[in-house]
Amino acid sequence: AAIIIAGSVIYSTGLKNYEAQKADVSGATKNALNNSGQAVRDIGISASDVILGDPNAPVTIIEFGDYQCPFCAKFFNQIEPQLRKNYIETKKAKMVYKELAFLGPESEAAALAASCAKEQGKFWQFHDAIFEAEWAEVEKVMAGELQSNENNGNLNRNFFEKTAADLKMDTSSFLQCFDSKKYKNEITDNYNEANKLMNGRISTPTLSINGQMIQGSYDDIAQLIDAFLKK
Repeated sequence: AAIIIAGSVIYSTGLKNYEAQKADVSGATKNALNNSGQAVRDIGISASDVILGDPNAPVTIIEFGDYQCPFCAKFFNQIEPQLRKNYIETKKAKMVYKELAFLGPESEAAALAASCAKEQGKFWQFHDAIFEAEWAEVEKVMAGELQSNENNGNLNRNFFEKTAADLKMDTSSFLQCFDSKKYKNEITDNYNEANKLMNGRISTPTLSINGQMIQGSYDDIAQLIDAFLKK
């Protein structure tokens, strides 16, 4: 509970301080070069993960994110499109999103809904729809129209049902999956994996680039990806 409360304060007020979240990229790049492109940490793609891009791409980007985290919405809106265009669409990198649902009940609900969308081959479309909705909420917070984008009621069953319908999914099957919390254990496993990798200091979004953990701007992330591509 303390982690969730602290996280809510940090991420609700931290958008103006995004640059302070940058990693020491010079050190990260040095580590990446020193280990000849091998994973710095044991971070794998499981059978339940949905890969965006070419599965054979040489660089693997894994994002640990919370659908309610405003930094994650900012990442989705401003950084991820560049990564998709410059690295994923060019088959230089592939991407996996692992739900790190720690900001409350709507975070878990969104993670469950996206996981259910996987059953119908719509994970990334559902992922994008959630973050588009959350970015709109974050913009309201920045404009002073909302106090917080977290647990304000917008990520609810009706929204998930409408999103499924908009994506031409079988809504009955989707809702059965969602209501049963079918993927709760998987979401818990993702949390435990991230908590271990982050040494108990949960922070989102955190990326793994071929096993090297990093936070930062697009340039920071691109620099690390390029370091691996040169190997």
